[in-house]
Amino acid sequence: MSHTERLLRCPEAFRRLTGLDAAAFRVLLPQVEQAWLDAQRRRRQCPGRQRRPGAGPKFRLSVADQLLVLLIYYRTYVSHVFLAFLFGVDDSTVCRTIRRIEPLLAGIFRIPERRVEIREDEIRELFFDGTERPTRRPKKKQRRSYSGKKKRHTLKNQIIVVRKRKQAGRRKAGQAQKRRLRVAAVSPTFPGKVHDKKIYDRTRVIVPPGVARTGDTGYQGTALDTPVKRRPGEELTRRQRRGNRRLSRRRIAAEHGIGKMKIWRIAGERYRNPIRRHTLIAKNVAGLHNRMFG
Repeated sequence: MSHTERLLRCPEAFRRLTGLDAAAFRVLLPQVEQAWLDAQRRRRQCPGRQRRPGAGPKFRLSVADQLLVLLIYYRTYVSHVFLAFLFGVDDSTVCRTIRRIEPLLAGIFRIPERRVEIREDEIRELFFDGTERPTRRPKKKQRRSYSGKKKRHTLKNQIIVVRKRKQAGRRKAGQAQKRRLRVAAVSPTFPGKVHDKKIYDRTRVIVPPGVARTGDTGYQGTALDTPVKRRPGEELTRRQRRGNRRLSRRRIAAEHGIGKMKIWRIAGERYRNPIRRHTLIAKNVAGLHNRMFG
């Protein structure tokens, strides 16, 4: 019996270790297996290939177990050595497995960076927010990644969240909140020193016409609907305070979406992987979030 089959017998443990429930995993697995077969077919048809198809060492883990390795790694963010001991393989095998499955997930989820689409069952309003996470201090150009807000070296992404419309009919308590939010886009990774407004200007997000866009005070000076900021020596009027509260009640969707993404600890804890892979990992986590909560 494989590791995946054994863990699927305990649905609650599976959800806590991977971030996905068993139903979402069973939907995702055939897509990954098909993408795996297509990738293997392209590799065998590569021009100039000298080794005959089927030669060489065989994979120690099945595709299901390889996907399980990646999900546990994203959810717990433990070391490769720990996963190698858990699955009975070498730590280099775990590293190659993660590198092999990550682009396959990205091709399945297809999280955009700029062009945002609104579905029929979603509210035509986008919620923008920036999120940053600590990273290791770089050896060169340290000031670029130093965040004055966090007082440490960080990496930043702009997350765009969209909320679904309320469905008619009665639903169980808590079920209406489970599948409400979807991460519509994830920007490329920026150093922690870059301001949210500058990230918005550089990404140049493309949205359908007639869609409202909302952000926090970090997006003042853009086309987004932002709260009114109090000026030094002045006080906000009662009408302005009420408007800020109404806007905050709507914009909290962005905070909830980012918070649920950080259920996968690889998106919330100190980043230990190469920076060039950070955008890919952030998009994969957004895709997992949409499968579970979207």
